[in-house]
Amino acid sequence: MAERWFLRRRPEPDLELRVAVSGADVRAAALTLGMPPEALAPAVHDPRLRVLLGEGQAALVRRQWHADGFAEAVVLRRSGVPLEHPAVRALAAGWGCERVRHGSTDRWRAVSGPGEGCSLADRFRHLAAIAASRVEIAVGLARDSGEERTKDDGSPALAADEAAHAAAVAVLGGLGVPVLSEESSDRPVRDGEPWIVLDPLDGTGNFSAGLPPWAFSAALVREGVPVAGLVADLASGRRWTGINGIGAQRDGVPIAPRPGSTVVVPSGPSGRTVNVPSTARRVRVTGCTAVDLCLVADGAAAAWHDLDRSGTHVHDVAGGLAVLLAAGGAALDADGRPLRLEPDTERLIRFVAASSSEEATALIAAVG
Repeated sequence: MAERWFLRRRPEPDLELRVAVSGADVRAAALTLGMPPEALAPAVHDPRLRVLLGEGQAALVRRQWHADGFAEAVVLRRSGVPLEHPAVRALAAGWGCERVRHGSTDRWRAVSGPGEGCSLADRFRHLAAIAASRVEIAVGLARDSGEERTKDDGSPALAADEAAHAAAVAVLGGLGVPVLSEESSDRPVRDGEPWIVLDPLDGTGNFSAGLPPWAFSAALVREGVPVAGLVADLASGRRWTGINGIGAQRDGVPIAPRPGSTVVVPSGPSGRTVNVPSTARRVRVTGCTAVDLCLVADGAAAAWHDLDRSGTHVHDVAGGLAVLLAAGGAALDADGRPLRLEPDTERLIRFVAASSSEEATALIAAVG
């Protein structure tokens, strides 16, 4: 009987790769990659390291800076996961990387953005991720340069703020919609026109003191609603993103708010006692409002409010609000109505953010 040979086709890659978030995930990925679990365990809590896992497939990917000064996603180890895999490219895009590179062979693929036929929200999210990476470079180069001054509201202003603004606008200006920023005069926005609002360096005081967190925050706003947003904690590398109707993620993992007993607030109101509900067991002040709202979005904190002070500016809150709303949370103004944002970076707004409208209403009743 003649011997018959069959060509074995490589199995189709699993398009549903997920991020490893538990010890069980790490052990499964380690088995697939032929590595000790201890080598992969840091990826569970390190935002710059990621393990992707699927059916018989796994990859270990690290975000790093190329010698030419751009961010890249380096595939350190893989099994059955090609560089072109959609999950790898999505990971790189979310990190604001310009390319994916194989660590052993140096083969690489450029990370392309959504085409013109894609939604404005998708294109915004892609460019916002790149802008955050450019801001990382800009604030590093501007640290301890120029003079520190004090703004009218008492907050500090550094050369890093202006450098971050220039870096972000150079990227997001390509979307062709008005871009408002803490560091520039407002541009006119026509009725019904979408607009972008930035806080290029939220938590400037933290940045100056070297006390994390400090963040880049950006949102796309339509009809007063932040419909897409990105907040990048530049100190830790954590990134939150969200698109209305699609959902929100922290470091590639879906998130959702939840009730609890931890409340975050912007600061003590003029040195007085912070007003919190009787159910609050913990009060946190991070000094970075964009990150505060993301902590509510991902369930790390139960609520946020500024009702016991004069208010907060739209650029401070828009990015975090977009993530919160995409995650399923709620934001109500001091009168209990759904919060609407105006293209005015001077105006102060007062509101509460919580896991649901019911929780937000209860918070208003308790502290309003």
